[in-house]
Amino acid sequence: MGFAAPALSAARCEMWLPRASLSTLVRAVMSRDTRAVALASEQRYNHLPATPLCSIIWYLTGEAELLAPGYPAAAASPREPLPGRVIFCGPFSRPTVSWNPGPMHVMVLLLQADALAHLLGIDPGDYVNRIVPAAEVFDGEWLAMCAAVQAAPDDDARVALIEQFLDPLWQRRRPESWLPARAYADWTRNLMMRAANSGLGRSLRQVERRIKHWAGLPLRELHGISRAERVFFDAVVAERSGRPNWSELADGAGYSDQSHLCRQTVRITGFPPEELRRRTFEDEGFWAYRLWGMSEQPLRTTDTE
Repeated sequence: MGFAAPALSAARCEMWLPRASLSTLVRAVMSRDTRAVALASEQRYNHLPATPLCSIIWYLTGEAELLAPGYPAAAASPREPLPGRVIFCGPFSRPTVSWNPGPMHVMVLLLQADALAHLLGIDPGDYVNRIVPAAEVFDGEWLAMCAAVQAAPDDDARVALIEQFLDPLWQRRRPESWLPARAYADWTRNLMMRAANSGLGRSLRQVERRIKHWAGLPLRELHGISRAERVFFDAVVAERSGRPNWSELADGAGYSDQSHLCRQTVRITGFPPEELRRRTFEDEGFWAYRLWGMSEQPLRTTDTE
């Protein structure tokens, strides 16, 4: 099922949520295509928050440069090219910003870190805050799938190829006790339950070590990202009837006060809550946030971004 974000330009942004059988492995697939519009240089930045997810990224057309951590979306900020046309990203404990020198078409497969570790036997912690060529992580079977996706005629066909590859593979390996989770908070709770019931020691320290081994990030970091996502979704809902009340949203998500929410939002996204809200709805480079804000809505649309 695919849906597009609200339109800001003729650039196309679309997200596909996974079929039920893949919901414990795949969080979503996202696509961004700017070939139909001449974007100004300042509109070709891509802002992404910290995330516990891993991803495979296909650059189908165009290129991207990753800005150095902590630097703003500005021409003078240091940057370096991404390491290939098909890349793997581990979990990120900090926000990232990239820039496209010209028109581009990219597809991103978002994967639950613990499920990917279960499938491949990798340690997500080895890839925290790292972007590497896909060939460094995947074997020939996965790389053949990546090549087929790269060569497919359109994005719907690419999503179909991804699902056709992953579904039988995951059904053979998926533990029956794993529960689907669309929100980070649900996924984190599921991790905690599995870690506590694993039979390998149930002290808090042992549970936390197990979670970090499975997910790559510590439990405290996962809780922080989960709360930030909840506030983000609540703010998107509140935006439809007026500007969000940040104090109420902070209290509802369990922050000690609005200042605590502000500090954590800056740490995870790079921006305070009100600026993030404004940019999400007004800035071309925040297309991923607009898609994420729509991800809880099941209806397909045919809008352009």
